[in-house]
Amino acid sequence: MLVVAGALLRADGNWLMHQRPRSKHHGGLWEFPGGKVEAGEVPVFALVRELQEELGISIAPDQCEPVGFAQDFSGGGEKAIVILLYRIEHWEGDPQALEGEAVGWFTPDAVLELDKPPLDIALAQQLIQKG
Repeated sequence: MLVVAGALLRADGNWLMHQRPRSKHHGGLWEFPGGKVEAGEVPVFALVRELQEELGISIAPDQCEPVGFAQDFSGGGEKAIVILLYRIEHWEGDPQALEGEAVGWFTPDAVLELDKPPLDIALAQQLIQKG
């Protein structure tokens, strides 16, 4: 399964994190917002769609810079997950938790300390190391 996620960076150096719905797998944990890439969909366009649905913001595809990925093949071929992470510094609208529990802005150190699903832990480490 291919998944895309956005790392939104504010001018003050804080990153946006999204708290997963409590009713879903890894419920209540913090993650980079995003979602599944549909069949035949280009990943960056999937990210634009997902962030509109989850956060109510508009992003131009050319504002999405690929910065990392994480993968988990522990569940076998059918359960394999690959997450592509994109850095985003420009968007329109005020991000809101339309599909999750909450959104919050966190310093890089705080992002690393949040309770996150395993793949988001790896993504956060890659992102913070790159600056």
